Amino acid sequence: MKNILKYSSILLPAMILLQSCSKSFLNRPPIDQVTSGNFYKTDEEVMAATAPLYNIVWFDYNDKAFMAFEEARGGNLLSNDRTAYYEFDVSATDQSILLPGYKSFYKIISQSNITMQNIENSKGDVSAAVKNEALGECHFMRGLAYFYLVCNWGAVPIIYNNVAQLNDSVHRNTIEDVWQFIIRDFRMAVEDMPATPYNPGRLTKYSAEGMLAKMYLYKAGLGKSAGSRDQNDLDSAKVLAADVVHNSGLSLDPSYPDLFTSASNNSSHNNPESLFSLEWMPTSSPWGVNNSFQAYVAYDPNITKTGDGWGAAQGVSADVVKYFIAHPDDSIRRKATCMFDGDHYPQLEQKTGGLSYTVTGISNIKKYVIGSPADNGGTGGFMTEYINTYMLRLAEVYLIYSEAILGNNASTSDPEALKYFNMVRARAGLVPKNSITFMDIFNETRAEFIMEGIEWNDILRWYYFDPQGAMAYVAQQDKGSYTIQYSSGTYNPRQYATTYSSAYYPFTQQTVYLPFPEAEMINAPSLAETPASFDFSKLPNY
Repeated sequence: MKNILKYSSILLPAMILLQSCSKSFLNRPPIDQVTSGNFYKTDEEVMAATAPLYNIVWFDYNDKAFMAFEEARGGNLLSNDRTAYYEFDVSATDQSILLPGYKSFYKIISQSNITMQNIENSKGDVSAAVKNEALGECHFMRGLAYFYLVCNWGAVPIIYNNVAQLNDSVHRNTIEDVWQFIIRDFRMAVEDMPATPYNPGRLTKYSAEGMLAKMYLYKAGLGKSAGSRDQNDLDSAKVLAADVVHNSGLSLDPSYPDLFTSASNNSSHNNPESLFSLEWMPTSSPWGVNNSFQAYVAYDPNITKTGDGWGAAQGVSADVVKYFIAHPDDSIRRKATCMFDGDHYPQLEQKTGGLSYTVTGISNIKKYVIGSPADNGGTGGFMTEYINTYMLRLAEVYLIYSEAILGNNASTSDPEALKYFNMVRARAGLVPKNSITFMDIFNETRAEFIMEGIEWNDILRWYYFDPQGAMAYVAQQDKGSYTIQYSSGTYNPRQYATTYSSAYYPFTQQTVYLPFPEAEMINAPSLAETPASFDFSKLPNY
């Protein structure tokens, strides 16, 4: 932990300031103009200080970890490189995914901490509005990092001052206190950020409200039982989500597949459905401002034509395939999420008439696979696809709103709940429902957001109030190998011949959370101690 703090608070800011990007708010001030004597004297310099929170500090999470932590453990991913994650048998010695993933969240936290301190100490012509907006961005990012930490490790250390806590023994804090800290951060973000951002693509009050609604929905079940989630938390989620739904001015993209194209979702042109996206650049200089996701999941180097495309042995799980086979009416989302034998994608390999997918075996991943630079106006390169990563879409807030209305009821036919639930379904070409349950919303969320880093967290918050139900659900997920082949000549619906070598990997109370990386345990043996309460009186008032 101490090594993380040192790296994040000292080396990372210097590395970030070396960046030079050509577009929008991700521009960085030249290094020779940035010193402790003249930085943070203008609105532009303050906002430049928070810009790195939109990409480079998230790189290690986006690069490999989110597919392991969220999609593999959530039962959506089949991958030779991440079997330990969907088998719930992760070793503390894993240095390729576990360690960098864990450290990435503390990089985000440390960068947020030091930026907040510098903003608070800024002088010159910095306006109060810009100062508040930048502080709100830091609170948002820090709160979100802790959200991923608490969902994956449970009780973790709360770090709020890199310098003051650098030489102290690092202790884990209770899950309840981590959640209180998360809620505090997002509430401060809501208070600080404007409805209209300083630059397009930045966070807004509605971004913070949408994420805070999600946090309250998750926290509502902590320590509760089925049917008795905290009503105050559910009501808070409902009020916050309603404000986003009714007043943000955002709307669903009419086309689900278009959500995952570079043209509709990059740092120069954010998708109108996006409440928060990681803003990747069309360059890999410096390393870390680039989106490397496609490099690992595109099944053939001919798709990317940049020397990567290593995802031939990686695809959606048998459980996901079974869902889409059983729900042929969900074909719009299916084809935009994963490739089945016989699919054609005109937006990929455009020069040769499009990609005809004829793989008879695994169903490879399509979501966020956008093709070569030639398919995307010349943008992108090796391990660099020019597309943002969604962290919160309006569709998720719609489903949060519906569930907050449902609350502790077994089902609901409330017109507002149905309206927004069915809007998500309508875009997918599905018929509306007249009544919805928790499982309806849970399953709809899964189908809508496969490969978007949500699934494990959604299972975990179910586990909070119904551990037996959540464990039984995961125990029934098929994570074995399979083959799938299009049955020639069939249509409306298309039919497939599938064979499964089923395998099931349940989790237990002992494996619900990831182990702390061994390297961190060596540096901070106190991580093995019983979690302690956090003293909230020590927190600064900014």
